[in-house]
Amino acid sequence: MNGAAYGPSLFVISGAPGAGKTTIAGNLMQRFSFGLHIPVDNLREWVVSGIAHPRPTWTDETARQFTLARHGAADLARRYLDAGFAVAVDDVIGFDDVQSIFIDALRPRAVHPILLFPSLPSALARNATRTTKPFDTSVLISTIEMLHEQFEEQVREYPGWIVLETDDLSVDATVDRILERTGRAIGRDEDSGRGRLG
Repeated sequence: MNGAAYGPSLFVISGAPGAGKTTIAGNLMQRFSFGLHIPVDNLREWVVSGIAHPRPTWTDETARQFTLARHGAADLARRYLDAGFAVAVDDVIGFDDVQSIFIDALRPRAVHPILLFPSLPSALARNATRTTKPFDTSVLISTIEMLHEQFEEQVREYPGWIVLETDDLSVDATVDRILERTGRAIGRDEDSGRGRLG
């Protein structure tokens, strides 16, 4: 765990496209009495004029808008954490950005950086069957291959991360593993000890 105990925790869930970040983040937050899921892609898509997508070309403006969305997610997370919510942010985000935008900026709040890391064949297979994107997901194949290699290298340099190889894990089992690794009792509100509502 990064940071001293300071109310509910923030879970920053990263991974390549097709790793299952959105599904896991949403299901994880359902385990808490108060849980907020912030998909960074959704924040980016609030831009209704001048949005810069990462495809077909990554530009300086694309990078600027991703940075704005990530800082916006951190600001929103801070407000909800201080109101007693557990928060999960999901994004394809590198380790250095998680450190500076979330862990360092939100101290002393607890931040758990998590990498969902299925095998490359599994990630590609999942990407091929996704129906939630308004474009042909085959354009992400080279991006997934590149990110898989980058994440594999970065993992060695950031031992504080929780890395989950999820090929053989169901959604519930993945959420259970996250809660176990972050020291939270499964099915219980993380700070008050109340049972999960709903």
